[in-house]
Amino acid sequence: MIRTLISCLIVLCATAAAPAKDNQAIIPFQEGSIRLTFLNDNAVRVEYAKEFSDTLPEWIYVNESPRIGKLNKTELQNGITRISAGKIKADIDRNKRAVTITDAQGRPVFTTRDITLYSTDNPDGTRDTGAQLSWDNSADEHLYGLGQFQDGFTDIKGLSRRLTQVNTQISIPFILSNKGYGILWNNYGLTEYNPGSTTVTLSRSEKAGAAREVNITTTEGARMEVRRDNTFTGVIDIPESGDYSILLDVGQKMARRHNLTIDGKTIMDQRNLWLPPTSSSIVTLTKGKHELSANLERGDNPTVTLKKLDGTSTLRSPMPAKADFTVFTGTPDEIIASFRSATGHAPMMPEWALGYIHCRERFHSQDELLSNAAEFRKREIPVDVIVQDWQYWGKHGWNSMQFDEDAYPDPKAMVDSLHGMDMRLMLSVWSKIDKNSPVGKEADAKGYYIPGSDWIDFFNPEASQFYWNNFSKRLLMPYEIDAWWQDATEPENDDLEGRRVMNGRYRGELFRNVYPLLVNRTVYEGCRTDMPQKRTMILTRCGFPGIQRYGAAMWTGDVGNDWETFRRQIASGLSMAASGMPWWTYDAGGFFRPGDPTVGHGDTAV
Repeated sequence: MIRTLISCLIVLCATAAAPAKDNQAIIPFQEGSIRLTFLNDNAVRVEYAKEFSDTLPEWIYVNESPRIGKLNKTELQNGITRISAGKIKADIDRNKRAVTITDAQGRPVFTTRDITLYSTDNPDGTRDTGAQLSWDNSADEHLYGLGQFQDGFTDIKGLSRRLTQVNTQISIPFILSNKGYGILWNNYGLTEYNPGSTTVTLSRSEKAGAAREVNITTTEGARMEVRRDNTFTGVIDIPESGDYSILLDVGQKMARRHNLTIDGKTIMDQRNLWLPPTSSSIVTLTKGKHELSANLERGDNPTVTLKKLDGTSTLRSPMPAKADFTVFTGTPDEIIASFRSATGHAPMMPEWALGYIHCRERFHSQDELLSNAAEFRKREIPVDVIVQDWQYWGKHGWNSMQFDEDAYPDPKAMVDSLHGMDMRLMLSVWSKIDKNSPVGKEADAKGYYIPGSDWIDFFNPEASQFYWNNFSKRLLMPYEIDAWWQDATEPENDDLEGRRVMNGRYRGELFRNVYPLLVNRTVYEGCRTDMPQKRTMILTRCGFPGIQRYGAAMWTGDVGNDWETFRRQIASGLSMAASGMPWWTYDAGGFFRPGDPTVGHGDTAV
């Protein structure tokens, strides 16, 4: 597999709220208040709540004092309050219940259609407050971003997406418009983009499909698994002809196939051993009934959700307790610069990180890794980094932060030998640890795991520090390893759902998408503290707004190796660029090789 880093080309009740800061203004709005926070000359954060409590940690934005000058407040006609600072103005229209953002040229670039808070009842009797933001799109508008998805779309205007963190999908709730604005939805949990209004549950046919045996890679290692296809069918009644966004949900944590036909026409068809549970497309449908058919996995429980395109965009989250979003204005470069000013600038990568990074499914021993490195030099094939992927820990247990001495008798000598060849080592380290390993036993005894899982609770500062202390003393300091492959940082399979985090204080759903940010923060800040003389380079499988300040590059995860999958990775990379992420790459040869019993990162050159 070749990994070459790709630099992104798109270079309340007022009485209950805390006193406003110098860069803030609070205005009565609907049943609560709007709080405006001017982050820089081109960015304003808009929060709407019935009451501001500010109990959640601030993980997205950096704690810097913005230099924006004095806030100016003007009462206009028809119930409009204008707050301006820097190059941006915000008009709060209490009569139309709308917020309009105006750019440096005095052009209104963004106007809300709807800012809503709503309640949902949970099975345990508790109630959550969700939030929704809708805004109008012009006919010639194009929207980009939301991170890395496998649906193949770059222009996401009108498309429906479910933002969760899983292998091959990175959810970044940032949208860039060609109309001079960007939107960052400030929510740590699940987000629905353009959620549908009509859902059909597909029925499983009685006749089972063909069975096949596949070699899969899991967090417990490689194993053989029998997969069986099955056909699911349904009928959708369309009330009005037009263009519709359609979202397929297979009904499991991960999908193995995305397949859907409408009236015999294929809408989507993609197969891989790891796919997100949802995929989307846009179709034109006539009024009346249409036959749906999906050839999926036997254990799936698929649904299809539709939304008629109506010239609006919507972001909805089920439990944030307030609507919270930031509007950035200017050219694409100015918007991304403003985004990074607010959420953190990207540190400089080591120069060698921009070269060829060589990886395979894994090397099995110190001798095998060094012989491969020597062969590159012998053949004069340029390579800057070689990767030791998982299972080097061997008998010590999963991610025990220890090399198995039987296969890696002298890790320090291995690293020194690579340095002698002018080559660097990247090592795979996970955020889950075998509870039977020495590190895992101690973590378990101290309550540092997310209950019911093997994932370290990085929301707990003590657990995070414990993880780093062991990381540093067992891997960084003894061997001076150059780069870190933080794998499965979603955490894998959207595993926060239904769990408690931060010593049981919060439901996992509240922080469902932000886990990768905290994992990579722990490693980056630890490296900068314990080895400040070296630039930190992290490759991670997942991300969230702000991760760019932690020296992290993201990659696509375990994608397949067919040409259609490769095409989709181009769309994924462009979308990551439009989402403000400076560094991204992909498995150039794919992770899985069909027909080859060896599972691993592809080594095909591009």
